[in-house]
Amino acid sequence: MDFKDLTYVLAIAKYQNITKAAESLYITQPTLTKFLQNLEKQLGQKLFKKLGNRFVLTYAGERYTTYAKEILTIKKELDQEMGDLNHNHTGVLKIAFPVMRGTYMLPCTLPVFHKLYPNVKLDILEAHSHLLEGMILNGDTDLAFFNLPVKSINIDYEIISHEEVLLVLSASHPLANAGIAREGCKYPWMDLSLMEKEHFILQIPGQRTRQTVDRLLKANNFTPNVCLETSNIHASVELASKGYGACFVTETHLKHVHLDSPVVRFSVGSPCTTVDFAAAYRKGSYIPYHAQEYIKIVKEFT
Repeated sequence: MDFKDLTYVLAIAKYQNITKAAESLYITQPTLTKFLQNLEKQLGQKLFKKLGNRFVLTYAGERYTTYAKEILTIKKELDQEMGDLNHNHTGVLKIAFPVMRGTYMLPCTLPVFHKLYPNVKLDILEAHSHLLEGMILNGDTDLAFFNLPVKSINIDYEIISHEEVLLVLSASHPLANAGIAREGCKYPWMDLSLMEKEHFILQIPGQRTRQTVDRLLKANNFTPNVCLETSNIHASVELASKGYGACFVTETHLKHVHLDSPVVRFSVGSPCTTVDFAAAYRKGSYIPYHAQEYIKIVKEFT
């Protein structure tokens, strides 16, 4: 058994299809089929059962892939640490962002990083924030950037910034001037009870800002009149700017949304509602020097 064997089995498990797995590995389908047959004969165990055109892991296959991921992760970290000791900044760094955050963070950070470390290849992944922890634990990404909290005890993180979650209304809304100055608030403070009859555009329940908003609403015994749930943060702010409803968005996101119609923003909560934006990685994993440098670059642009 070698590292190639582990990679081949993981590809079959990922795609559940020999042809697609072979294409991802840049080998032929017969070559991969023969490899799997030989490996299962050598192990004396079936790693996959075939259901139609799908290759589904057996129990032995699940145990094999669990260890395969661990072994390949250890190898990658060893290579990274040896590279750091040799001051040889090469390799691949896998980074994941929530979709909205990636739209403005990647253009700001990737050119700077590439100039400093031209021999490090960045693999960029974008996914909804509720999927990012699983991607870290599965080894699909080395770093993921998202708002806390972290649910898994097997993930560590470094806080990048603190930012406020704001209530956003159209500048022409009747309550546009209802905010008041309040100590501890950067923005005019809005009493949520004033919004009792208003429509709200909320993110889908799995998204982290939505989870923060749900806690805010519960703490204020406030049940919103939800007219729309969407994962598209940009669209929710655009709709709010046109008077379709009120929405909640972090101030960093709002800075990077360019609108045709103006909006007003309010602090909400006691006295305001904040979240921590963090760089997260698997607990106990080796963080190579160039990954630490990328975190610093993200901090500078946040």
